[in-house]
Amino acid sequence: MIGSLSHSVGSVFQPIFHAFGWLLAFFYGLIPNYAIAIALLTIVIMGALTPFTIKSTKSMAAMSRLQPEIKKLQVKYKGAENRAMLNEELMRLYKEENANPIGGCLPVLLQAPFLFMLYSVIKGLANKVLVRGKLVSLPRYIPVHSKMHDNLVASGGQIKAFGMDLNLKLFSIHSSFLAQIPFALFVVAAVGLQYFQMAQINNRNVKLGTKMPSQQLAMQRFLPLIFAFFYMAIPAAVVLYMIISTGIRIITQGLMYRAGLMDPHRGVEKKLPAGSDDVIEAETPAIEAPKSAPNKPKPPQSQPRKRPAPKPSTFKPQPQSRSKAKRKRKAR
Repeated sequence: MIGSLSHSVGSVFQPIFHAFGWLLAFFYGLIPNYAIAIALLTIVIMGALTPFTIKSTKSMAAMSRLQPEIKKLQVKYKGAENRAMLNEELMRLYKEENANPIGGCLPVLLQAPFLFMLYSVIKGLANKVLVRGKLVSLPRYIPVHSKMHDNLVASGGQIKAFGMDLNLKLFSIHSSFLAQIPFALFVVAAVGLQYFQMAQINNRNVKLGTKMPSQQLAMQRFLPLIFAFFYMAIPAAVVLYMIISTGIRIITQGLMYRAGLMDPHRGVEKKLPAGSDDVIEAETPAIEAPKSAPNKPKPPQSQPRKRPAPKPSTFKPQPQSRSKAKRKRKAR
């Protein structure tokens, strides 16, 4: 049952396997190095996934902006009896704002099918068949007359680059412990870059004064650890693909930050209804004081009116002469 299911799934992806194999052989023909060919193939795949990365980044910004509204709904519909109503209101809010609670993890989740496809192609490159009691290299999914095909047959299916057989895994049988160290470093680099990418998002939100949803934070913490187990069990060539693809996502997010696409307040003014009394402080122009017309003389300032000083009285008593006064005293 399982074998038939895997055969059916494999038959569906066969055209993609051959397309990946053709691209690898083409890039290897330009630069005969397996690691560089895988890196160029990764750039092509990430170019196709870039629209999803942009959409995911915008969704994360929308979720950060909606946190106050989500808190209000959680308080309003508190309790197990209101759980259905809360979920309904949250779904309505997400739909209106074009937000997705798991949108931030979408680029990581999209890597899963590409990991499967690239793993199948790498496995096909190192394919061997038994001919007259001897294992002979018989690569699959790449053109038979390509330079990559000839070199794989000559090397017995080894995908060697920079002293490493990229077909081997971390816990494969290696020639020595020192030969195993580069494979361990590949796993550490892949997990470390994923955490760095998520820290880049969180630090940006802290600068903007927003908080990430708890569900999204939990997925950010545990997804890289889950992927770490896969990195230990897949060929180093596939881990190299994850390292390069995560680095491209980090660069893409940095460019989006510069463009302001991660600002949670971006586009809020467009959501305000006509005639709304809400005022966005950042968009309100400052009111300037009216400027006086040039060359216009200023009116003279009014001076306080002075009260007139009281006029001195003009009446003066007429002094009597002394002789007249003496005559009156003698008459008495």
